[in-house]
Amino acid sequence: MFDEIMGKFEGSPGQQAVVRLLLERGFSVNEDGRVVSGGIEIPDTGIAREAGVDRRVVDATTTAVLKDEELRRIFANITAVPSLMDLAPVLDLTVLTVEVGDPDASGIVAEITGMLADAGISLRQVLSDDPEFADEPKLYLIADEELPGDLLVSIRDLSYVRSVEF
Repeated sequence: MFDEIMGKFEGSPGQQAVVRLLLERGFSVNEDGRVVSGGIEIPDTGIAREAGVDRRVVDATTTAVLKDEELRRIFANITAVPSLMDLAPVLDLTVLTVEVGDPDASGIVAEITGMLADAGISLRQVLSDDPEFADEPKLYLIADEELPGDLLVSIRDLSYVRSVEF
């Protein structure tokens, strides 16, 4: 799906940068062609600065989104999900990052969260990158406490895990 979305902006790296930013941040495009997060409007200049483009590229991108029915449906309904990852050090939480070889395989989240549950580890949040939108998707687990070394080794030793970071 990500490739299809980006393909609609083929030939315009600036518009692709804007689309990527909107998708990564969960920003919507409202019926007026304005970039929003919930009900809060984000100025084109801010989007442009972050995407490294001119503000007119942002306007052209949102106009193109509104003209395409499929893109309109996607960008009218996308939402941001708050993450505890950046707050983890402040809240004394532990973030475990798992990179897998085949992110499309089924049962990855269930097996790893099950291992944590079996060890009595309480999870505050579980996030995963969508394999469609990320080049190297990862699974992020935010726990209330530090994870024991033997549990980390067990997770790292799973056949589909490429790396574990904490």
